[in-house]
Amino acid sequence: MVIIKNPILTGFNPDPSICRVGEDYYIAVSTFEWFPGVGIYHSKDLKNWRLVSRPLNRLSQLNMKGNPNSGGVWAPQLSYHDGQFYLIYTDVKVVSGNWKDSHNYLVCCDTINGEWSDPIYLNSSGFDPSLFHESNGKKYLVNMKWDHRVGHHHFYGIVLQEYDHNHRKLIGKPRVIFKGTDIKLTEAPHLYKWNGYYYLLTAEGGTKFDHCATIARAKEVNGPYEVHPENPLITSWPYPRNPLQKAGHASIVQTHTDEWFLVHLTGRVLPRDEQPLLDPRGYCPLGRETAIQRIEWKDDWPYVVGGNQPSLEIEGPAIEEVKWEADYPIKDDFDTQELNFHFQSLRIPLGEDIVSLSDNPSHLRLYGRESLTSLFTQSFIARRWQHFNFQAETKIAFQPEDFQQAAGLVNYYNTENWTSLQISWHEDKGRILELMTCDHFKFGQPLQGNEIEIPKDVEYVYLRVDVQTANYYYAYSFDGETWNTIPVVFESYKLSDDYIKGGGFFTGAFVGMHCQDTSGKQAYADFDYFIYSPEE
Repeated sequence: MVIIKNPILTGFNPDPSICRVGEDYYIAVSTFEWFPGVGIYHSKDLKNWRLVSRPLNRLSQLNMKGNPNSGGVWAPQLSYHDGQFYLIYTDVKVVSGNWKDSHNYLVCCDTINGEWSDPIYLNSSGFDPSLFHESNGKKYLVNMKWDHRVGHHHFYGIVLQEYDHNHRKLIGKPRVIFKGTDIKLTEAPHLYKWNGYYYLLTAEGGTKFDHCATIARAKEVNGPYEVHPENPLITSWPYPRNPLQKAGHASIVQTHTDEWFLVHLTGRVLPRDEQPLLDPRGYCPLGRETAIQRIEWKDDWPYVVGGNQPSLEIEGPAIEEVKWEADYPIKDDFDTQELNFHFQSLRIPLGEDIVSLSDNPSHLRLYGRESLTSLFTQSFIARRWQHFNFQAETKIAFQPEDFQQAAGLVNYYNTENWTSLQISWHEDKGRILELMTCDHFKFGQPLQGNEIEIPKDVEYVYLRVDVQTANYYYAYSFDGETWNTIPVVFESYKLSDDYIKGGGFFTGAFVGMHCQDTSGKQAYADFDYFIYSPEE
């Protein structure tokens, strides 16, 4: 018997949409402002997953330049029909205030890791669109409808409209088929048809700790939909001691062995000794992750095995386990022609004039652009935190000539919350190492006046961050052997959805390499390698 441990996709991997093709399983997850858009994972056994595709990888499909923090790609939905993959996604342009300006698109591909089509525009009435393939050949789009009116609840309901794939457009009138339950904030619809019923799976309660998944059924696709007698289908809200919090935003799959599983969003909180359990419930710097639960059927209703809270371990399907080679090397020497899928940039693809693997072979060269506060063009390559304890390290050659030029190692949540250990320049000291911090858009330089001078004969500087659950520390070396830890403690919880002011933030902590040159001279930095080494 195969035991699956949760979460199955660690670190920032939210809003899972699962799809089966024969004996292969795929999960698509949200990427928000990070580019390329959408991550697609592949498994043979529902236990072992590898990142195989970043389908939205060119500007004609996705241009998020200027998008706000936590805008961009929300809740993609992956399906397969008639020998083709369909990927539905939203590009959210406004996240705060009374509006959610969001545009919904469809792209297709014959293979999961091939070149996906340019997008077909669908609508802009709300977010979280999903495509349902009816057995009679019809297709329907469902999405939540946003209500911006003052005094109205913003989540108006779930809208259904027919999609004509031959003419590549929605046809007929949109119809509200489900207003949700009294939990409200009804979103993330997925339609299924089993046992003579249409099943509408939605998320409710928001995407924080009171998150849940609601399921309803009807005899006709237009409804009326009756809600599960023991709704919600899954939630963590009544179970504050469960290590898997925020359970909700789910999708369902039937295996080729005729077993049923639910994948869902979850979050793991930092341990908080001697602090209240309930309020605040905690902080999740790894972001919202993906977990899986087994489902059983009773009276034509699905139930999560073991009750409607998530389990840390479940019995896997009756499928022989298939393990993959690691999809990310502990040490990346930048010896390939393309960056590993786990690396992403912000909002837009970065061309060879900004990011190059060939200008200095076996190095990642970054040409300086805008600051870490920019919503437009940052020269920043990063990957998700996926573990509570890890080391990240890089080796950098950089010759700044002005204090407006800086390059180094960054731990980042969004443009308003990050820290960096960077090489820069000082009028009296020459090349220096300095710390720069941004905390709710308030800036600090903890080493100001005590910056670390870099010896003139040193070409490469080694930079490292040690993340130790609740805290993290920067260190540096001039020879790669003798390391010096900088005695400044940073708190991991400040790089979490739960810390960010204003609400509506959905990503997680990243660590990566950055080069800034606000003088416009585009000074470059060469990174010889990047290490991400888990300690758990």
